[in-house]
Order: sequence, then C-alpha cells, then structure tokens
Amino acid sequence: MRVCVVGLGKIGLPLAAQYASKGLSVVGCDPDAELVAEVRQGRCPLVGEKGLARSIRKAVAARCLEATTDTAAAVRKAQVVVVIVPVGLTPDRRPDFSRLDEAAAAIARGLRPGALVILETTVPVGTTRGRLGPALEASGLRMGADFRLAYSPERVSVGRIFADLKRYPKIVGGIDEASRDAAAAFYRRALDAKVITVRDAETAEFAKLAETTYRDVNIALANELALYADRRGLDAAEAFAAANSQPYSHLHQPGVGVGGHCIPVNPHLLMDEGFPLHLLAAARQVNDGMAAYGVGKLEEALGGLRGRTVLILGLAYRPNVKEAAGSSTFALARELEARGARALVHDPLFSAREVEAAGLRPAYPLPREVDAMVIQALHDQYRDLDLATFVGCRAVLDGRNALSRSEVEAKGMLYLGIGR
Repeated sequence: MRVCVVGLGKIGLPLAAQYASKGLSVVGCDPDAELVAEVRQGRCPLVGEKGLARSIRKAVAARCLEATTDTAAAVRKAQVVVVIVPVGLTPDRRPDFSRLDEAAAAIARGLRPGALVILETTVPVGTTRGRLGPALEASGLRMGADFRLAYSPERVSVGRIFADLKRYPKIVGGIDEASRDAAAAFYRRALDAKVITVRDAETAEFAKLAETTYRDVNIALANELALYADRRGLDAAEAFAAANSQPYSHLHQPGVGVGGHCIPVNPHLLMDEGFPLHLLAAARQVNDGMAAYGVGKLEEALGGLRGRTVLILGLAYRPNVKEAAGSSTFALARELEARGARALVHDPLFSAREVEAAGLRPAYPLPREVDAMVIQALHDQYRDLDLATFVGCRAVLDGRNALSRSEVEAKGMLYLGIGR
C-alpha cells in the first residue's frame, strides 16, 4: 500500500513516520522545499516531538518514507491520500480554507480511480462532503463512484503525538459506507489504537469540534469561577481540587488565556454557520478577556503600568512545546503596551530572532532589572529560576497558578494569581 500524506507540519510529519513504521510506503508532500530536503536526508526538521527524529531516520533508511514538493505526482502513485493541512481563522474569525483549497487542487491533478482520500484537518461540519469532495471532482472523477472520501479527525497534541496515536481511539466517518469501511481498514493497519466508526463524515467532523469546544467551555467556567473567587477572597485552586474529588466534576484550571491551534479556534468553526450558540460565544468572550484581567491585576498592584518594564516568561502556548499558535503572550503584550508598559518576552525554546519575528520585544539574555513579571508558560527550564536575582521586581503575575505564593512572597514580591 502506497500512502501520500499531504502536509508535513507538526502533525503531518509524525503521521507519515507512523505509517512508515508499519511497513507502508509513504511519501510526504509539502510546498516547503527546505523541509522536504531535510526529510529526504533522514533529518528531522521539527523540534520537541519525542521519538520523531529516530522514526524519520529509520523510515528513510528503510526506504519506507520519501518527501516531495510535487503533490500531484505523489498522489498519482498512491492508493491512500491523507490530508492534514491547517484550516485556521481569518482576521474576522471566519474559517480560512486557503491552504485546504490549494491542497485539494493539487490532489485533484493527480487523483486516480479507486483512491481513498481521508481528511484529518479540523473543519466545519460538512466540509469533507461539501467542499473537499467537489474540489477533488475537478479531476473528472466522482466521489463515491470513482474515489472514496472519508473524514477522521486528528486527536493528538504536539510533543506527544506518537503516544496519543496509541491511546486515543481513531474516529472514522465517510461520505458513504464503502468510504468509511476503507478508511477504517487503513487505520487498523496503520495505527495501534482502537478504531471507532460513526454514521458519516459529518458526524466525525462534529465529534472533533464537540470535544475541543467542551474544553473551551470548561476552561471558561473555571475562569469565571476564578473571577468570583478573586472578588470573594477565595482560593479557586484549592476549591477546584476539592470539588474534583467528586467523579462528575472536571473543573479545569483558570489562567490568562487559551492558546493552540484547536481550543480557541474550533468554537468559531461551529459559530460561523449562524446558529445561536450562546454558551460557546460567551465562553470565547470570557477566555479572550483573561489576559486583560490579569494585566489589570498587575496594574492595580503596581499603582499603574506607564513606564514599567514587565517580563513575560514563555511565548509557547503551553509548557515544554515549541509552538506559539494562539499564545496568550500576544494578548498579554498588547494589553501591557496599551497601558504604557514595556513588555519583554523570553522563551528558552525560541531564539530572540523568532520572538522578534512574532512581533514581540525579545529579552535575551534574561534581563535582571524589571518591575514585574508574568508567568505565561512554566517550562522546565524556568522551574529553578531564582526570583531573587530580578532586581526591582515588585510583583509576579502567576498566569498559570503554577508557583508557590509563599516562595514568591519570601523574595519580597507580591504574588498575583488567577482566582487566588
């Protein structure tokens, strides 16, 4: 079986390596010529994905993994085409299909009768049948009759993809039964996880949106309860831990915002259809407002932010992963600058040039003279950080409730948590 993976990003490349590890003949497609060249030479172009470098090296040496920028040529030789290119949001928070449409056009130029095409990208309900299918029919082939088409959402997190591929069941739905069954058979061969088949592609698309939106709403609930705790002088972290001792309570942790490719994006893919999804809209409003709330606490504690220097620790949206998509650091920096502060950003996983390219002020090496600091992502490298070395630092905004209040206050600094 020859498999073509369209999109060699942080998820697509590990998927290609996973399929190759099962003895399948895999070719990965991406327009990034430098990335393709790295893979061809058996080198890993991504940082921080456990086991990926070894998997690529082994697969290329065994001639099970190739890479190319010519998607149409690769598709022409493949029995299975897995599409994993991003669908993000436009500036006005509408679905951005540009990358998917480009990929679909390239696939259509090489699509052969009998091929199975599977979309893994998180998309609005109906995209597989209503958008990708017709785009592929530009090949002159008809979906369902000449080629099979299915949807199976990726359910993995960057940094632990191979572990997630083993533990999370694979959800599969097709535009018809034949497509669904063909996709399920492929995944049973390519993965070790259980395969769950659902009625159709739309159900599978909805399942992914539902599971990630659940998390966004749960985080918003935790954030709103944290706001209440602050007003009442309570410790939300302690209360949540006690509440979660009851097995039906799954309160998440509050914080200064929600980042990543999925959680802050996927609710908008549901809301874009115009249905009155009031709870989802409210959750987005709460979570998007947490950075401003945290900066407001800092402003009040310092008696104003104008002229202050504030250090933000962590550009990544979550600890120990080099990925800044949707990071709360962007909102924190905007809020600080809008109130007259000078916001500096440091992250051991990113270079100063990368921070600057993201439109932020880099802080390399770590500055020791700051007025305050914000913990946005507590990487392992920060855990032994001696706060006492930061001269003049009067307050620490613990944006993830990850520090010890007593240890911060022992350094003579004011501790500010979220709901604490």
